[in-house]
Amino acid sequence: MKLAIIPGDGIGKEVTAEALKVLTRVGEVFGRTFEFEHLPWGADYFLETGVTMPPSGYAMLRDDFDAIFIGALGDPRVPDNRHAREILLGTRFELDLYVNYRPVKLLDERLCPLKNRAPKDVNFVVFRENTEGLYVSVGGRFKAGTEDEVAIQEELNTWKGVNRIVRYAFDFAACRGLTKVCMADKSNAMQQGHALWQRVFKDVAAQYPTIQPTHYYIDALAMYMVLDPAQFEVIVTNNLFGDIVTDLGATFQGGLGMAASGNIHPGKTSMFEPVHGSAPKFAGKNIANPIGAISSAALMLETIGLTREAAAIDAAVLKAVRDNQVTSDIGGKLGTREAGDSIANSIREP
Repeated sequence: MKLAIIPGDGIGKEVTAEALKVLTRVGEVFGRTFEFEHLPWGADYFLETGVTMPPSGYAMLRDDFDAIFIGALGDPRVPDNRHAREILLGTRFELDLYVNYRPVKLLDERLCPLKNRAPKDVNFVVFRENTEGLYVSVGGRFKAGTEDEVAIQEELNTWKGVNRIVRYAFDFAACRGLTKVCMADKSNAMQQGHALWQRVFKDVAAQYPTIQPTHYYIDALAMYMVLDPAQFEVIVTNNLFGDIVTDLGATFQGGLGMAASGNIHPGKTSMFEPVHGSAPKFAGKNIANPIGAISSAALMLETIGLTREAAAIDAAVLKAVRDNQVTSDIGGKLGTREAGDSIANSIREP
């Protein structure tokens, strides 16, 4: 199995190394061969060459690999983060990775900032539309840097884009025996684009009679997530709102360092990454939490059909958290490398 590895910037490089350590151990235990091809794209490469990625980069990622694993991108030496935008958002758009899949799962009660919440209360997934919305950069700036500056950023929604992410959310629920799908929008204020979300959600929901559809405005969803996260099983929303509420959900898990994600086009080469940023000020200090990256590797294996291998990683992560063999941000005393060692050493064949 051939995997493209883009380590990223800052702590991205460190946590990616731990995810690959765990994948290597999985290969040893399960008799799998993972071929890692490291691609140098990131801030260092951009500053050295002036190129974010070669012209054939997107096609190579799509055609030459079974999956893509990417670390966090972002570096203060590139003030506009052009390289990060072209590598990450560019890959999402060019490979049409329309499903952003972010599980929100609490592993231990001590990690949750909400009072009296146990793992059974925080266990849902968020599907974020990943190729449309406000992230398509439709708009522009006029008279930039003056008192007359005008900035326009338009949101793009299509029936195709909305239909396929909403349908994916219902299919996911149906395949796993789940009974609730919630859609969030802001159609009371953004009446044109989000009326489309309303219509599509109602049409698709009618085709899944065993699943209860619920709608909240995005501000209400944020409130109800805090008040009662146990009510949610599957949430589906647009690009911007999904980005925001999954960071909120990550705090329920113990912080961004715990959160995993996948950028998926079903049946095609997809990309997996931890949710957190590159945190340049922490780079090189061996303190970054590798669990988000390691759990993203588990999502990658799950998505390409290696479910037993993915379950082994999840079990090892759970053991590390319960044994407190983790980094200081979640109450442990280990460094990044040592936490990765602990999880890799716990990989067992179920």
